[in-house]
Amino acid sequence: MIILLHELRQNRKTLLIWTLVLGFICYGSIGLYQSVENQLTGVADLYANMGDVTKALGMDKISIATLEGYYATEIGLMFGLGSGMFASMLGVTSLSKEEEGQTSEFLYTLPYKRSTILLWKYLSVVLQLLIFNSIISCWNGLGIWQLGGDVSFHSFFIYHLLVLLMQLELASISFLLSAISSKKQIGLAMGLVLILYSIDMIVRIISKVEFLKFITPYYYANGADVFSHTTFDTFFLVKACAVIIVSLLLSVLVLDRKDLGA
Repeated sequence: MIILLHELRQNRKTLLIWTLVLGFICYGSIGLYQSVENQLTGVADLYANMGDVTKALGMDKISIATLEGYYATEIGLMFGLGSGMFASMLGVTSLSKEEEGQTSEFLYTLPYKRSTILLWKYLSVVLQLLIFNSIISCWNGLGIWQLGGDVSFHSFFIYHLLVLLMQLELASISFLLSAISSKKQIGLAMGLVLILYSIDMIVRIISKVEFLKFITPYYYANGADVFSHTTFDTFFLVKACAVIIVSLLLSVLVLDRKDLGA
């Protein structure tokens, strides 16, 4: 518990900044909907004739001219990428910061097993993501309510649950990278997020590489799919949970055998 509280205190500024910045961007963009609502009809028609781009953005399933479609595509894009980067950053710095900051010698001489320390650190990542998502989801929900828009809050809830699962998957993979590396690989983690997001867009355009959808968590956490009530394959939930568990177990194995730098 001491380690958990220490991690939360240490990361409180980062959590606050990311939550406020991304939350404000999403909330502000929701507020802009009324001022651009009339123009969005023309934009929706334009996107409808853009072929593959329309598929990549999910606008072949839902109209950007509606508040629900606007939230699923525009807000979903910003929140999906931003939250994915935040989750990856939390994961990839959690363990490696101790070696890079030369505090590992002290930390790992405490009367705790390495695996215990690792699990408390992972729990701190999960709690930070829960706080982050709870605040931004409520903030976004408030913005939609203020507009009085016709948005399915069931779809809204499901979408944010799937995005949280996506973040946990990305954070777990990055957590494993943190266990392997003795330095914070933030650039690598951010690059991984962008690659996985790009794969999702490519899969939606090119049917020949559809098998790649099983690689990227962005495929199942797609706002356009959720709000258009596209049939959801529960295999993706199983796959996500498997990635999270395997990444955590591998992190424990790597850290237990690692020769830590002071």
